[in-house]
Order: sequence, then C-alpha cells, then structure tokens
Amino acid sequence: MPLEPANELRQLVAELGQWMRYQRRLGRLGVEQEEPAPPPAKAPVVPLFPTLAEIREELGDCQRCKLARGRTHIVFGQGSRRADIMFIGEGPGEEEDLQGLPFVGAAGGLLNKMLNKLGLPREEVYIANIVKCRPPGNRDPESDEVNSCLPFLKKQIESIRPKVIITLGRVATRCLLGTQAPLTRLRGQWQRYKKIQVMPTFHPSYLIRFPQERWKTWEDMQQVMEFLARHEDN
Repeated sequence: MPLEPANELRQLVAELGQWMRYQRRLGRLGVEQEEPAPPPAKAPVVPLFPTLAEIREELGDCQRCKLARGRTHIVFGQGSRRADIMFIGEGPGEEEDLQGLPFVGAAGGLLNKMLNKLGLPREEVYIANIVKCRPPGNRDPESDEVNSCLPFLKKQIESIRPKVIITLGRVATRCLLGTQAPLTRLRGQWQRYKKIQVMPTFHPSYLIRFPQERWKTWEDMQQVMEFLARHEDN
C-alpha cells in the first residue's frame, strides 16, 4: 500500500540525512569533513644526565672529605661541555688550588704545549681531576678522598660524553679504571670506561722530571688523534 505523501516525504528526508552522513564520512560530494582532533601534546624532553652546572651545584661547598679543611678553592674542571677529549689528572696542585682551575701550573704549561702541537685549543677539550681539592704536599689522594669525589667526576663524564678519555698518570688511571696494573703496562694501550675509549699516559709532571719519556706520551696522543679522525662523524 503506497505511503501517504507526508509520510513518504518524511521517509525520504530521513534517508537523505543518512546518505549525507555516509557521504560526509567518505569525504565525497564536496561535503566538508569534520576537523580532526589535534594530536596530544608531546611530553617535554628530560635530559638523561645532569648538566655540568647542575653537578657543580650539587657539589656545593663540599665538605665530604678531609681535603676540604686545607683547600683554597674547589677545582671542579674546565673546558667544553661537548668535548671529544677529556683529560683526567689525579688532583690539584698549589697553583690550581689558588686559581680554582685545573692544570695551570708547570704541568699545565707542558700540557698546553702538547695541545698546541696537536692543533687542539684548550677550550675545546675538558680537563678535570680524580679529586677536586688539593691533597697536602701534593701527596696521592687517599681511598676515602677518592670515594667521596669520584662520583662527581663520573657524572661529569656522563654529562660530557667524550669520545676519548686520556688519564694522566698512575693515580688517575687506577682510580678511573679500577685496576692495580702498573701504568707502564697500561700506557699506550687502549682501555675502556663503560663505552668510552681510554688512553692512559704519563702525567705532565712526570714528563717534566723525565723529559726523555715525552716521546711516549706524544705517541699516545697520536693514537688518540688517529682514532678521532676515523670516528669524526660518529
């Protein structure tokens, strides 16, 4: 039985509405599509490791070991926060303690000469020590002093992420690598600290006393430069 005209019109309107909604979902017939919902906001990127400034702030006016009683300045470290090469010595000397900067005395002068010969501006490397306060009489740092300070050095390494670490001398090499092997056996041989290549070599103060040994450290530095040249894009 045919529908009444009014009922037939209402049915046609309902069917047309369904058809139009279907076409809108398909994006056809020039029907404007609904605006897509905006993507969710991205969470802020949190740095994996603290910055050097944050590490220095955490260190504060350090009183964690007995070296604090005799120091003039904390010698935190100096250089580029993005350095490919990080030098690590054993501890500040007299001039370093007075100025609050690493390797600024006679040993630092020899290190600077070596950097100049290699074409490395000092400001492009990073220089630090196993301990950040001067041991009395420039003695070797004791185990409790190393244990108090080493965590901050390790955070500096994590922050800088150098391609190569050069340990200067017996104390720096043993403390960083956790070994009792003599420096004469480790010197010039690649080691590893986590995923970072480590080149142990003589401390500049040793080379001042024994200048005939300087060629060995020069060879070690040449190995470092060759390594960096092979991995400069990494």
